[in-house]
Amino acid sequence: MNICMAQINTLVGDIRGNLNRVLEVCVDQHDKGAHLVIFPELTLTGYPPEDLLLRSDLIKQTAGALEVLREKLPAELAVIVGYPRGDGECLFNSAGVIFGGRLIAEYDKQCLPNYQVFDEKRYFDSGDKPCVIELEGVRVGLTICEDIWHPEPAALAKAAGAQILINLNASPFNRGKAAERLALVAERARSHEMPIFYVNQVGGQDELVFDGGSFAVNAAGALVARAAEFEEALVTIAVDSSGAPEPAEQVATKSDLEAVWTALVIGLRDYVDKNGFPGVVLGLSGGIDSAVTLAVAVDALGADRVQAIMMPFRYTASISIEDAQAEADALGVSLSNLSIEPLYDAFMATLSSEFAGLPADITEENLQARCRGVLLMSISNKKNRLVLTTGNKSELAVGYSTLYGDMAGGFDVLKDCPKLLVYALARYRNGLGVCIPERVITRPPSAELAPNQKDEDSLPPYETLDQIIEYYVERDASKEEIIAAGFHAEHVHRVVRLIDLNEYKRRQAPIGVRISRRAFGRDRRYPITWAWRSGD
Repeated sequence: MNICMAQINTLVGDIRGNLNRVLEVCVDQHDKGAHLVIFPELTLTGYPPEDLLLRSDLIKQTAGALEVLREKLPAELAVIVGYPRGDGECLFNSAGVIFGGRLIAEYDKQCLPNYQVFDEKRYFDSGDKPCVIELEGVRVGLTICEDIWHPEPAALAKAAGAQILINLNASPFNRGKAAERLALVAERARSHEMPIFYVNQVGGQDELVFDGGSFAVNAAGALVARAAEFEEALVTIAVDSSGAPEPAEQVATKSDLEAVWTALVIGLRDYVDKNGFPGVVLGLSGGIDSAVTLAVAVDALGADRVQAIMMPFRYTASISIEDAQAEADALGVSLSNLSIEPLYDAFMATLSSEFAGLPADITEENLQARCRGVLLMSISNKKNRLVLTTGNKSELAVGYSTLYGDMAGGFDVLKDCPKLLVYALARYRNGLGVCIPERVITRPPSAELAPNQKDEDSLPPYETLDQIIEYYVERDASKEEIIAAGFHAEHVHRVVRLIDLNEYKRRQAPIGVRISRRAFGRDRRYPITWAWRSGD
């Protein structure tokens, strides 16, 4: 039997488009000799549909698409596809097997994830039965995504006579996830002495990026096939009468920085394209964050779909203007220079009576950022280009950003990237072709909102800051635990306080690509109004 793992990029809610993609792949693979084609989890609706699943019309349309598949798929081809299945008052995350013009079997996901970005218990009921079918003389068991992370579903399938196990997935990327998946699935295969086919979806969906990397392991847990990461792929594996897979195509996994960079590129590209934007616009300051954001945007969309705006003020260093121009020139991007001096002066004149007798403070700094936000949003409205903000995870954590200023926009490429990772990404991208001047990477970072301003005037060094953020945000460590790990108590108390106080800002920030296990937004959900504090 020839089994094709169909790693495709779906669009949430585009039932007709997803259906047509399934038909296209199946006709092509049937012509190439496939006997079974496996698609990812919830293929017909895309993943995650979120509260679209609460709409009865979505479930009806999905059922209609399933009927179309039954009627139009090649009769000699078996197809396994994922979809939500309504059954009275219940809704299941299901996989159906279509063969010979009939829906011959359905499996309901047993283990529903309800952690990190997942909240499937909000929508689905749990299945409790295995599903094993015979195809081309081989007994095939079905599972869906989270099922493979628990021993019971695979054990039930094995007990029901499965010779191989299929696992349909919509597993999002985070750093280190590919190796973790392979190790877990290999162990499951060894423990049940059964080959496993792990089929994952690919592409960006809002802040999530699905990295594909579908693979198959034999009964000993050895890798026999692996699809490319971050791109659509169709990988065919031959299995013998006992279900044992023969070695097939294996694509090497990407390095950590390469995977992160590709995730940022795919996440941005799919967000822009799937939402129908003709291009993007961003403020290019001559600093490291906007430089990396620009490079990601060009790699994702091409230079002709990217517009950069330099918005200098009296505190903007001449080297910042020079470096911004060098970045734009290196990437072939159009750069406009729009001074915010007239806007700032007009605002200050209008506010003069309100500010009378009050000393200058951070208000004037924030006003500069808000002038820039007004310009970018106006260009966005006029040209229908999506505004990219350029804040990184370190800044968002401690509130080193301005509401309705540098936070104004629709998508933040670096939202889940700590500052030190941004520097590493800059060097990685320069290794592919220099586009970020060396002094942008080496000079002390500054918001340039005041004379001779540097980030470390008001923040701990990023080497310290990023580690404290990781402990507190990603590991949920207490202040006492972080101090015990060797960090200065004053730094810890200050950083934790800033993280706690700035949830109101993060709640209003644009979405951005998730690359860690604990991103702000879908992963980390803290109240804005609260009294408890860590260590109190």
